[in-house]
Amino acid sequence: MLLIAILLLAVALLFAGFEMLLVLGVPALAYKQGFWAQLPDAAVVQKIVGGVDHSTLLAIPFFIFAANLMGSGQIARQLLSVVTALVGHAKGGIGHVVVGGSMAFGSVSGSAPATVAAMGRMVYPEMRKAGYSEKFSLGLLVASAETALLIPPSITLIVYGWITGTSIAKLFAGGLAVGLVLGLALAVFVRIQAGRDGVATTPRMPWADRMRAIWAAKWALGMPIIILGGIYSGVITPTEAAAVSVVYAILVEMVVLRTLDWSGLARITEASAINTAIIFVLLAMGGLISFFVTLAQVPSSIIDLLHAVDAGWITFLIVVNICFFIAGMFVDPNSTVLVLVPPLYPVAMAFGIDPVHFGMIVTLNVCLGMITPPFGLDIFVASSTLNKPVNEIIRGVWPFVLLNLIVLLLITYIPQISLFVPRLIYG
Repeated sequence: MLLIAILLLAVALLFAGFEMLLVLGVPALAYKQGFWAQLPDAAVVQKIVGGVDHSTLLAIPFFIFAANLMGSGQIARQLLSVVTALVGHAKGGIGHVVVGGSMAFGSVSGSAPATVAAMGRMVYPEMRKAGYSEKFSLGLLVASAETALLIPPSITLIVYGWITGTSIAKLFAGGLAVGLVLGLALAVFVRIQAGRDGVATTPRMPWADRMRAIWAAKWALGMPIIILGGIYSGVITPTEAAAVSVVYAILVEMVVLRTLDWSGLARITEASAINTAIIFVLLAMGGLISFFVTLAQVPSSIIDLLHAVDAGWITFLIVVNICFFIAGMFVDPNSTVLVLVPPLYPVAMAFGIDPVHFGMIVTLNVCLGMITPPFGLDIFVASSTLNKPVNEIIRGVWPFVLLNLIVLLLITYIPQISLFVPRLIYG
């Protein structure tokens, strides 16, 4: 009864509009007082501090800082120009550029909201000019940004790896494959919609012009090469790659391209620090929640229940997807991972599910939550960036929610998609 009361308290705080810090923290502390009163307060503080005391998490502030630097400078625009030169002539034109550009920016940012903000101002007017409907243009922009949570370096995968102890490098390898699958699905949808909207195909750019566009963007292309090449070759760790990306972005934007001055750097640093603080406060509360989930033996209770109804791994993954889908409608992505992964991950391991495969399922569900009304985070970022009503954007995302569900089912029940690249690289 106490546990049910605690859950009801969390739901009440959520719908009352309290900050997620309080939605997660107050029920956790209430649970401690009601059920684990004998637990010393010092132990609770230790778990809260321990929730962020991990070297792996250092990658998060660095990637956030690098993403803000690139979005405010020229690196994002140069990456988009390369994608335009390579795929802009395909049927669907600018629609493919949106998908490819989001994947390219995601490969150096790891943040879906940052991708929406950076891409929105650059590509939305071009989509409308090309003939795409407003509804489809808004939906594609928001949905394409999801690939940033899968294409390395993904902040969501870093958080999942920290919670579960799964290799970040292997998660990045799996995320690359799954991100490409999602990008391909979006590209197919773009091609179909281009025919419906009568979007004209632009002339194919000569290879000489493509090479010039690639050369002009050489400094921007250096970023994903350093990050992905360094991690997959084993030369640097994901955390080291994050630090290198910040130094590289500052040097390119301030010294080479000269698009950023000291006042701009100070402004971006302040914004990045605020974003980092918000995430780390939630991670601290997540450490406490994970501790209480273990003490209460929630995973064992779930396993016993599934065994009692003779449920297998297929049924379990259906339950996982349903839980994440509902949570994604109301809770921000990091909080969803912090609350649901600790009790569900041990159950997944008991069913013999590969931790990388389970990480891909979790991350795809988080992607879906980013665009699912009523509180999909990317919907509000797009509304703020483009000055469009939220309801207008919501009307455009529904076809992409269905597309995501189809991709999610493929990834859930065909583990080889998630595991092929990690096994190819790491054995």
